[in-house]
Amino acid sequence: MFDLTMMTTAFLDYCKNRKTLSNKTIKAYSIDLKQFMQHSQGVYNRKTICNYLSFLHNSFKPKTAKRKIATLKAFTHFLMIEDIIEINPFDKIETTFREPIMLPKTIPLDTISGILSAAYSELNSASTEYRRKSVTRDITVLELLFATGARVSEVCSLKPSSVNVTDNTIKFYGKGAKERIIQIENEAVQNAINNYLHLFKEDISACGYFFVNKFNNRLTEQSVRSMINKYAALSGSNMHITPHMFRHSFATLLLEEDVDIRYIQKMLGHSSITTTQIYTHVAMSKQKEILSSKHPRNKIEIS
Repeated sequence: MFDLTMMTTAFLDYCKNRKTLSNKTIKAYSIDLKQFMQHSQGVYNRKTICNYLSFLHNSFKPKTAKRKIATLKAFTHFLMIEDIIEINPFDKIETTFREPIMLPKTIPLDTISGILSAAYSELNSASTEYRRKSVTRDITVLELLFATGARVSEVCSLKPSSVNVTDNTIKFYGKGAKERIIQIENEAVQNAINNYLHLFKEDISACGYFFVNKFNNRLTEQSVRSMINKYAALSGSNMHITPHMFRHSFATLLLEEDVDIRYIQKMLGHSSITTTQIYTHVAMSKQKEILSSKHPRNKIEIS
């Protein structure tokens, strides 16, 4: 039997240096495998795996359990390709289960409009250069979240070389280091990017990242969350809004405009169309709302 701790270290090194996975993914793998080792007392076999799966299903929500199982499967695949084990124990273990459909939370278009309007209003009333720079950056972040459907981590990790103002494109690096390019076709968004670049050119050069905070470091995801809360409050909205809801809204609103789901899949950077299809459920709920409140049959009364 192999040393589980040693092989876990080797697996994480493989993920970092050979698969070049993100630090966030490697950290999640590390946490999941540490939990497996504690639960299995350092023993890796079919019995301890089955016991661990039962523990996951009884202790975590389906989505979390599914992720932790995927981690263990990835580790098992590594053991196979490294000839540490000859037989995959998962071949005879049933791991599929019904996962409840959790519809993504979206932001109404008028609420997005209100948030953007509040930000532009703050820019117009900015009385200092520092304030004008800060709000200009905030506007650019908000505009990009909605214009591209990018994850907040992708926006915060943007490098200057990924933003091309000549052909108005932005190159994002998503999960698994997958690259995708999104065109910026809206003139207001283009202007926001150009205004930001004009004010932050030196800061960007010194920082190395496209979005810079007041300490001349990379803008953090938490800062973006606080930013959204601030402008949502200024707009008069009491809705709890997260950066990821801009991504959901981007996809759902495009789907409602009859954009082919395969194009939306590409723009979101989803590997599988199955992931993107969750938005069809949201569109169906919108359809139900329209038919129940707008259908002309509701105006016909039979006496």
